[in-house]
Amino acid sequence: MKKSKKEDRFRLPFEVDSKVDDSLITAHAGVPLAIELFRSLGLSALTDVEVSVKQRDRGLKVSQLLESFFSLWLCGGDRCEDFRRLREDVALAKLIGHDFPAPNTARDFLSLFHEDGLPLWRAGDKASIPAESSGVRGLGLVNAELIRRLQEERPSATATLDLDATILESGKRSAERTYEGTRGYQPALVLWSEQDVVVADDFRDGNVPAGCGNVRVLEQALSQLPPGVERIYLRADSALYEHEALDFCETRGIDYAISADVTKALRSALELVEESEWRLYKEEAERVLEWAEVAFVPSDGNWNRDRGCRRYLGVRVVKRQKDFVDGEVAKYFAVVTNRDGDGGKLIAWHREKCGTIEHTHHVLKNELSAECLPSSDQFGANAAWFRMNVILYNLLSFLKRAVLPGEFLTARPKRLRFILFNVVGKVVNHAREMIVRLGSQIEIGLFNLVRGRSRALCRC
Repeated sequence: MKKSKKEDRFRLPFEVDSKVDDSLITAHAGVPLAIELFRSLGLSALTDVEVSVKQRDRGLKVSQLLESFFSLWLCGGDRCEDFRRLREDVALAKLIGHDFPAPNTARDFLSLFHEDGLPLWRAGDKASIPAESSGVRGLGLVNAELIRRLQEERPSATATLDLDATILESGKRSAERTYEGTRGYQPALVLWSEQDVVVADDFRDGNVPAGCGNVRVLEQALSQLPPGVERIYLRADSALYEHEALDFCETRGIDYAISADVTKALRSALELVEESEWRLYKEEAERVLEWAEVAFVPSDGNWNRDRGCRRYLGVRVVKRQKDFVDGEVAKYFAVVTNRDGDGGKLIAWHREKCGTIEHTHHVLKNELSAECLPSSDQFGANAAWFRMNVILYNLLSFLKRAVLPGEFLTARPKRLRFILFNVVGKVVNHAREMIVRLGSQIEIGLFNLVRGRSRALCRC
């Protein structure tokens, strides 16, 4: 059909060739850099030892399947079905050194992480948390080693732990209804903010209350901290506002700041604070935030009065022009802490977790593939998928902190894809060597830098 002059005016000057180019070209030449780092740290070999799942003697090893999932997610794929497209990238497979699994093979591998009849930890009257399967525990050991190696390369004497749960919306038939009314899952995470690595993840059904079992998660996080950590801090929202958690921190010398539930009694205490006691915390365009010390002791009988170390810091939010929609003159919030010092600075420090753990939730769900859970009825398969995403998140933190130039320290996965991972390369064989040809000197310099630093980490 002949095209009009108007159509030609906006048409770009190229045509699509009907022939397929059979030369070895990949659009993801930078992905092997992350896989090479994973192997240089000894994590590929550790995976084959620690992740005990029953496999056929033939086919890909556990480490190769894990690397395949990492490759898929780094390229931008987020479902097992996307392996169908990735398997067409013969050049990338050659660079990594093994083929990619078929979608059904990938799903079968994930199903090996599910075990029926595991012990249950009761979380309220209607919910429970299954114990981790042996395969999921093995992935946890791989993650712990990754964290330990990062601490060796970039040591930090301080560990600020940010604990928070997030909702993974899901239409799977086994997904339970969350407190928001949607169906899905609600894993809890603990982020070591100085290193930007997840030190604990507890995969949970959506109906498990966020305030249940957090001491278990804290214990897991503390067990994952490597040598060299001298001081531990904790920040959390009101899901951790329970005497069991506060006592746990105090008996272990952990300094904390946790959002308090503004109960009727606490609200009354906040309203009784003298006007002269409120101090400016922050000024915004439409509201003013103030803080004050609050004389408050819970009356539930579980307060350990002998400790005498807990402080309640109140936050009052006042509109500049008019009342809030519900007619209130001011909104009140509160933080409980066992730390000394200026209350305003402590509140600001507590609020910093919004830029740490909530950032981690966003990256896992929207820039990696944690929310695209693979199984409709196998809890262990979904738990393994989520933990594998956590390991990749931590691997990228290692890459940014110990391998890449400083300008990439805060780079998110989508920027790393644009600059590093999704780079076009042509694979050629020359003088019995496999060579990848890139498109610019900048790419060549960055690739050689990353490979050199990664190889320096190898202890083989």
